[in-house]
Amino acid sequence: MEDCLFCKIIKKEIPADVVYEDEEVLAFRDIHPAAPIHVLVIPKRHISKVTELTKEDGELLGKVYSAINLVAEKEGIKEKGFRVITNCGEDGGQAIGHLHFHVLGGKKLGEKIVH
Repeated sequence: MEDCLFCKIIKKEIPADVVYEDEEVLAFRDIHPAAPIHVLVIPKRHISKVTELTKEDGELLGKVYSAINLVAEKEGIKEKGFRVITNCGEDGGQAIGHLHFHVLGGKKLGEKIVH
């Protein structure tokens, strides 16, 4: 998608503080962190939101969650704990129309939901 912010980050048209990258997944720090550690993990293939996933995307989701685990380990939050959130659609708080997973940690997290 030409106008997608995250697709532009994937293409290196917009800079990001990259934490992890492979052929199919990119992880970078959120520019408006809601916790001391706030990393976004995204598939490089444009998928607008969770409701667009199909059975065929199972392998890709496995790679996304493997990346989430690697990010948690690299950021030192794997053992103590962290939160993974994905928002879906406008009412669900999704601000960017590219599937992404928030990895939050670095402190005891309350009940507040990330937007």
